Amino acid sequence: MPKVSVIIPTYNRLPMLKEAVRSVLAQDFEDFELIVVDDGSTDGTPGEMKQFGGRVKVIEHGENRGVSAARNRGILHARGKYVAFLDSDDMWVKGKLKIQVAFLDDNPHYPLCYTDEIWIRRGKRVNPMKKHSKYSGWILEKCLPLCIISPSSAMMRKNLFSKVGLFDEALPVCEDYDLWLRVSSRFPIFFINKKLIVKRGGHSDQLSNRSWGNDRYRVIALEKLLSEPYLKAEEREAVLKEMEKKCRVLSMGFLKRGNELEGRRYQEMMRQYGIEI
Repeated sequence: MPKVSVIIPTYNRLPMLKEAVRSVLAQDFEDFELIVVDDGSTDGTPGEMKQFGGRVKVIEHGENRGVSAARNRGILHARGKYVAFLDSDDMWVKGKLKIQVAFLDDNPHYPLCYTDEIWIRRGKRVNPMKKHSKYSGWILEKCLPLCIISPSSAMMRKNLFSKVGLFDEALPVCEDYDLWLRVSSRFPIFFINKKLIVKRGGHSDQLSNRSWGNDRYRVIALEKLLSEPYLKAEEREAVLKEMEKKCRVLSMGFLKRGNELEGRRYQEMMRQYGIEI
């Protein structure tokens, strides 16, 4: 059985996918299986993966169902003790697997660790903003404003999914934000302060750039979290404060765009949670 299952979901990203795969195969840790989940690509992805011989296992997912469904399919096929994700537009730095495996082996009370990132936007290296700072420990409140953990940087124990669930396939974006909230509200998380992934953005098919109002899906994640019985009183208060911020921005944004129905909906949501408008 492999120590790590590496899961790459992909949809029509063949040139970048090949680079992602090569960055995994170039790691200095070899006890892993590499699973590429093809989410209905039409660019010949399964056939092109044959060039890597038996080092890449391809799971064809049929029709395009989204990144959450693809990742979940990979998790269900994973045989490793640990699971690591890599988005098909990102790459790993040599040493990533070895460093994270060593940490999880030595720290059994942490179910998940993640790393720092090199950011590339439209081919140029850029610096992340302060709001993207990374933290260790009980970091729920740090995870509430936005997603600070890149899926490509995370490695977790496979049994974590039996405790917090899989990715929410109903969310077209912010599915990682939703999962990290479920994890960070129940477990400590460790940040490895090394830039071990190359995160590439700014391209036309990047999910987070497709439309305005991604906070709609973060609000759904926050509502789900509020229903959890294990949430402490101070954590619930922090979640409500973040929900208020996001609902106000969404309401104002929809009203500004002439969508009164959606604008009023977020006002009503605030009323339901006792938030003054």
